[in-house]
Amino acid sequence: QVQLVESGGDLVQPGGSLRLSCAATRFSLDASSIGWFRQAPGKEREGVSCITPLGNAQSADAVKGRFTISRDNAKNTVYLQMNNLKPEDTAVYYCATSQCFPQITALQEDDSWGRGTQVTVSS
Repeated sequence: QVQLVESGGDLVQPGGSLRLSCAATRFSLDASSIGWFRQAPGKEREGVSCITPLGNAQSADAVKGRFTISRDNAKNTVYLQMNNLKPEDTAVYYCATSQCFPQITALQEDDSWGRGTQVTVSS
């Protein structure tokens, strides 16, 4: 079973930065597209950014120009660099095997998702 572990969330002030990590265990992610998703209280889960095995990336309009997704296959990890954070970015962030195009779509079953990592943007 696919197992991805998210980390790096924290409390940060508006305008600040964070880097989230998504580490794979039990499988090699170099052949998989990996997406980042977020879910804020009372809202639907939404796709944030996604990266293909070849490094092609897709991001939601709300984060374009602020978030950058990258991957380090040697470390079996995908990163999400988040800059100029806004209060509306506050959510639990998850990563999952995904389809990146034409839109970010998770491929994992809900019961295989990790615990996520909490990002809180507040002054």
